[in-house]
Amino acid sequence: MTYCVGMMLKRGLVFMSDTRTNAGVDNISTFRKMFSWDVAGDRSVTIMTAGNLATTQAVVSLLDERSKSPSERTPSILEAPSMFQTAQLVSSTLREVIESHAEEGQRADSSFGATILLGGQIGDGEPRLFLIYPEGNFIEASADTPFFQIGETKYGKPILVRAYDPDMSFEEAIKLMLVSFDSTIKANLGVDLPIDVKTYATGSLEPGHSFRIQADDAYYQEISDGWGGALKEAFGRLPAFSFPD
Repeated sequence: MTYCVGMMLKRGLVFMSDTRTNAGVDNISTFRKMFSWDVAGDRSVTIMTAGNLATTQAVVSLLDERSKSPSERTPSILEAPSMFQTAQLVSSTLREVIESHAEEGQRADSSFGATILLGGQIGDGEPRLFLIYPEGNFIEASADTPFFQIGETKYGKPILVRAYDPDMSFEEAIKLMLVSFDSTIKANLGVDLPIDVKTYATGSLEPGHSFRIQADDAYYQEISDGWGGALKEAFGRLPAFSFPD
């Protein structure tokens, strides 16, 4: 499985993804699910992937290859004039890869399916965040829906819904997302560290902080233990239940 989160803040975007893939309890591997294309002063684009590993790797490879080879440069993720057109490019590439493997064309429930989070900023446009479905269509984040999740989403969503604030600093957002990841990791063996993190500051048009959190990271362990202890303490302060007479 997979867990990835893309979040919009007033100051920019935050991306976080796990790295676990597995095809059974005895076949577990680590693969990067976060990829970026950056041109200083022009654009910063990041995608995160979930779903069939062969499909997602093929999509990333095509996008990357078409950004380098002159004969394949149209369309190119480095030349799309806006984030909306970049979303169209990524969605058409995903659809192309799925259709090339499915005998009856593209199918949302196919074993070749995948979903993609795309975010970034190009030129004078605003930072934007998109969720791209295996059908090739997509939706955009907004003030009403300021973050997207893909993969194993249900365990980590409650904390995001309750604690998200658009005025958060990047540091606060990363702390919140780590709590969300810890809740997911505790509940699902298909999600695990290492965790990749990237930030993008509005208007910078260059990569922000980008790093990987390993399983033995001291801060992550402090967050994990502290959140567990805080939940127990909060539970203990709730009113006691009593059976009706």
